[in-house]
Amino acid sequence: MQKTALSIVIPLLNEADSLAELQAWIDSVLESSQLSYEVIYIDDGSTDSSWDAISELSRKRNENQNPNRIKGIKFQKNYGKSQALHAGFELAQGTVVITMDADLQDSPNEIPELYQMITEGNFDLVSGWKKKRYDSVLSKNLPSKLFNWAARTTSGVKLNDFNCGLKAYKSEVVKNIDVHGEMHRYIPVLVKNAGYKKITQKEVVHQARKYGSTKFGYERFINGFLDLITIAFISKYGKRPMHLFGSLGVIMFLIGFVIAGYVGSSKLYRMTYDLPYSLVTNNPWFFIALTSMILGTLFFIAGFLGELILRNSHQGTRYKVAEEI
Repeated sequence: MQKTALSIVIPLLNEADSLAELQAWIDSVLESSQLSYEVIYIDDGSTDSSWDAISELSRKRNENQNPNRIKGIKFQKNYGKSQALHAGFELAQGTVVITMDADLQDSPNEIPELYQMITEGNFDLVSGWKKKRYDSVLSKNLPSKLFNWAARTTSGVKLNDFNCGLKAYKSEVVKNIDVHGEMHRYIPVLVKNAGYKKITQKEVVHQARKYGSTKFGYERFINGFLDLITIAFISKYGKRPMHLFGSLGVIMFLIGFVIAGYVGSSKLYRMTYDLPYSLVTNNPWFFIALTSMILGTLFFIAGFLGELILRNSHQGTRYKVAEEI
């Protein structure tokens, strides 16, 4: 059986109006490329007729005996874009995997060049860069610039648009990263942390939204910053929590121990030479020392428990699939 050259993974939520047009656009771009490809739609709990549209596209493709299959996954409810991408990555069989959004803002015309950059340029990941955007300046453009600056600074990955939905990957890359929570915003960081260093970007065309409205509200800005902190922490200490918590615990305990030793020896000195002294509990430094030693012990225990959890945990399924075609 001929191996599939290209998998196009498209997560979506309530995009029924755009799906037929998007699929026709993809087919028109790839029909002259001689590439075998599959299109994988992941319906992330849509409440419109998106799943019916996907089913109809797949049915027509099968009736025409087109070898370039259309596949679909329907989630039981809305689990988020990261979980949708994870499901698509697991199903993808192509040697190159391309992700894009279903709202027609990502142009399928970019697909052939992205494919060539992976296969001929030997890149692990090529991320799209929407240099000229048609989104609101205040609600999306400026916050995106801030997020991208923070991500570049903390991760060392020199990209201008981390959250662009249009990306191309080697197959082995998507099979070896775990996209969960809201981490789809920082997939390039996950790729780098997985050991894949050949990451670049390509300037891509950004289309104005044609149907519907954006599915992301202002809360995504707060979530984005929290996710960035999580990635920065996990990338450095995710495999060795004792190195962080244990070190903090030992340092704080030693500081408390030294202060307690000073408070105790100071009182003994005054008692020995009949100098005036007061109860140790009347000295505020005693409580500072006690608090420091307690916190140090708790940090150490946290690191120890983190190591135990890490060694005995296993990832369960983070989403429920209602239907698949």
